Amino acid sequence: MKMPVVTITLVCAALAYVLWDQARESSAPAGAGRFSNLAAHPASRSEVLDFMVGRIPGQCTEAVGQASGPAFNDCAELADSRSSSCRRSMADRLPDNVASEAVFRDLSISMINCLIPKAGVVKP
Repeated sequence: MKMPVVTITLVCAALAYVLWDQARESSAPAGAGRFSNLAAHPASRSEVLDFMVGRIPGQCTEAVGQASGPAFNDCAELADSRSSSCRRSMADRLPDNVASEAVFRDLSISMINCLIPKAGVVKP
């Protein structure tokens, strides 16, 4: 019986890549200061979305009026579960690079409204 050398090589290469990717240190999340001068230093859409997902606890605190408890936990769990679909939605509607305050504001507001829908709040 002949060994499927090509298949085994490709599977080993894929496994090595996955292990390498998991072992890498992830980059530190961007802070709010990163987005202060977008005209000179544009941000990628993924940086902005990562920043907004990182702000879920603060947004849930603002939405429910408390920093812990069942309402806060429900809000955070719902927002976490919606983050993938919200990212896809934002990727379809907005540019790859965010180079202006207006685009940053639109992307941020849209992402927050997607992650944490608030009943009775008018969406801009």
